[in-house]
Amino acid sequence: MNLLELSQNIRKIRIEQDMTVEQLAKNSGFSKGFISQVENFRLTPSLKALTRIADALGVSMSMLFAEDGDTASQYTFGNLSDGRELDRDNGEEHGIRYFSLAHRHIGRKMDPFVIEYTPASPREFKFHDTEEFFILLEGEIKYFLCDNDTHRVMRPNDTIYLKANVPHRVELAPGCSYAKGLLIYTDSALDID
Repeated sequence: MNLLELSQNIRKIRIEQDMTVEQLAKNSGFSKGFISQVENFRLTPSLKALTRIADALGVSMSMLFAEDGDTASQYTFGNLSDGRELDRDNGEEHGIRYFSLAHRHIGRKMDPFVIEYTPASPREFKFHDTEEFFILLEGEIKYFLCDNDTHRVMRPNDTIYLKANVPHRVELAPGCSYAKGLLIYTDSALDID
């Protein structure tokens, strides 16, 4: 494999994971300029640098060298503790932390997240162009649908499946200071019967 193919594989994997150059730089400990130079085949990274880039992308070194852009794997093992924290929709401002669980799997059709809730100001209603499934693992929350009058108190093991574009928001139930859930978004183009 030549330097051009290697640099393009790194870029492709980064983009497939919805990761910016800045995020890859931060996760790998390199500067944004260094990552940009690697992706634009302006310099040849050392094996040590490639190891750090592969680790930051959450892939094996061999995936960086895959021929013909075949970086997708049939499976990816992981652990809840492997979740990569993402800054999403100003979540921390609203006491919400997102941890991506499948960030290592290239070409995925689902995006599972662990979400943690702590006391904060309620956020506005959100909706997504994808379907989603949620299960509460710990704590107690109020799950609002469409308006502030329609909600359900959810306890551990309660689930909800939402079609695309349903406005919703979550807040901690009275007396609860921490909750944790598992959220899975689907690819909107995915056909599920």
